[in-house]
Amino acid sequence: MSADAHPYPRPDWVRPGLNWQSLNGKWDFYFDDQNIGLKEGCNSGALGPAEKQIKVPFAFQTAASGINDRGAHEVIWYRHGISDIRTKEEITKGHRLIARFNAVDYEVDGWLGGHFVGSHRGGHVGFDLDLTDALNAQTSKNEVQLVLRVRDSPHDLTQPRGKQYWEPQPKSIWYTPTSGIWQSVWLESVPLLRIGDGSSGTIIRSNDIESQKLHCKIQLQGNLVGTYTSVEIESSLDGKTIGKTKSDVSKLGVVNVQVPMAKPDGELALWSPETPHLYDLSIKLYDSAGDCIDSVITTTGMRSLNWTNGNQAFLLNGKPYFQALVLDQGYWPETGLTPPSQESLRKDIELSKAMGFNGCRKHQKVEDPVFLFWADKLGYLVWGEMANAYKFDDVYVERFNQEWMEAVRRDINHPCVVTWTPGNESWGYTDLTNSVIQRNHLRSLYYMTKTLDPTRPINDNCGWESVLTDLFTFHDYGDASVLTKSCASIEGALGKKSDRVMFVPAIEDSSNPDEGGKVRDGAPVICTEFGGINIAPKEGEATKEGDWGYITATDPDELFGMLENLFMGIAKGITCGFVYTQLTDIEQEVNGLYTFNRVPKLDPAKVKLIVEKATETYYNRCKTKV
Repeated sequence: MSADAHPYPRPDWVRPGLNWQSLNGKWDFYFDDQNIGLKEGCNSGALGPAEKQIKVPFAFQTAASGINDRGAHEVIWYRHGISDIRTKEEITKGHRLIARFNAVDYEVDGWLGGHFVGSHRGGHVGFDLDLTDALNAQTSKNEVQLVLRVRDSPHDLTQPRGKQYWEPQPKSIWYTPTSGIWQSVWLESVPLLRIGDGSSGTIIRSNDIESQKLHCKIQLQGNLVGTYTSVEIESSLDGKTIGKTKSDVSKLGVVNVQVPMAKPDGELALWSPETPHLYDLSIKLYDSAGDCIDSVITTTGMRSLNWTNGNQAFLLNGKPYFQALVLDQGYWPETGLTPPSQESLRKDIELSKAMGFNGCRKHQKVEDPVFLFWADKLGYLVWGEMANAYKFDDVYVERFNQEWMEAVRRDINHPCVVTWTPGNESWGYTDLTNSVIQRNHLRSLYYMTKTLDPTRPINDNCGWESVLTDLFTFHDYGDASVLTKSCASIEGALGKKSDRVMFVPAIEDSSNPDEGGKVRDGAPVICTEFGGINIAPKEGEATKEGDWGYITATDPDELFGMLENLFMGIAKGITCGFVYTQLTDIEQEVNGLYTFNRVPKLDPAKVKLIVEKATETYYNRCKTKV
């Protein structure tokens, strides 16, 4: 079934013959500022007297939502009519009707026709609500009301929020907050027993380029009782079958499959930003009678990462690779955190690549899955990051652990993701100097992530005060002379940045000692934030109060010269990559290479030349070291 003008929101995981319906568009909406909605029966479909309409998936704080209210509203309600989209054949086979949400910030409870259908906590990752039983309980065949109650506290600093500001007006590095539904919503008919995606535990390991095999752990979802099945995975490249393997499923609904990936000539098509070769994967689930009961189409890219070679180099496919990344925070003028369209996500990657960058650090945001779909296809490295909180306590720990693990599982199968970054600049960790508990939480995040995914490096606390990390990362917003000195030697990189040490010191307290921060000798060194240059407004040019940058250039020509000096200062030193701040302006932070509306401030082709010059400088420097 088509979804009118709406493309499918998860193009990275598609069932052939998919029966789905977009729920993006007009929903009924209600601000429940007195928190009386449950008492007044809103969960049964009767919203309050001040009912409005909102355009989903845009948050009420944005102009695109049709509401554009920047006030603090902790409890909000949504309502939308639902009809059963399943065919008679699907109903006979026991298909379930699922409402899928790519992201709702922050806590959501759902009802269908007054029947509770589930809840979820976490504003940056997706979840499903199974509507089937509640739909079957309806005596009427008319449209049934799906109702959501969403709570998003604007002032709770233990809530993972990233760059969403908790005060009335955005300022400095913090922006307009996002509440409620802010990514796509849709209905989908799925088999009773089905192939789970990464969020369900399916892991597709594409890093074994030596044996030229894909290692897959397929996790099934749904009714496993009394069902004996097998899974078949077929890989193809450019329409030609490469390998096919079929294996039995365990009673726990798991199957481990290895698929040969070498081409007939014995070569492996490797994925990289320069050659983003993707293999198509067809995954089929069979019942005990040999009938196919579910199938999924996805892609993978064969590539390996190595950060333990001891020469301060990051290796991609066995060779030193210079990561020329840009900080990308994923905001737009009319839509906030929500991309205006799927095409806008592709466009941002293309804008970045046009200036010579080969990837991004997706900063303080778990981006829409479509972004990773295009990063895979276009060849674009992504550092996966989480939105941090700003206060440390037991509530924060529980919330963050859950949502971070959900984010890693969701994105684990994308070859474009090359680093995990759970923490940034000690946000949420208010006393790493003295608190062993706070340090141990960062260590636990390292080990939790490493247990789930040993194939990627982990950047525990990007910028400074690292506790346990695979990469030595630092932030330095000094001018070219300062940055060049920082990057010239390990001693320079280890120097304090923003008055913070790079690695937490040992705590000698005999009752609760701590050994301090650790990184492997020879770990890759990367400057993961620098620059942030804005251009001074011309005389008489209109500006907003509070507009700013870390460094100010007088005009585009001076900005270009500053960029060249900064890039070369890094490339000539001990680093093997950088992350320039930033891709676009965002609200009052006007230090992007593009404006908020994605207009370039400099000729992209000229910027690309100096990125390429820095990259070549690195490769010439490291030839004798790796």
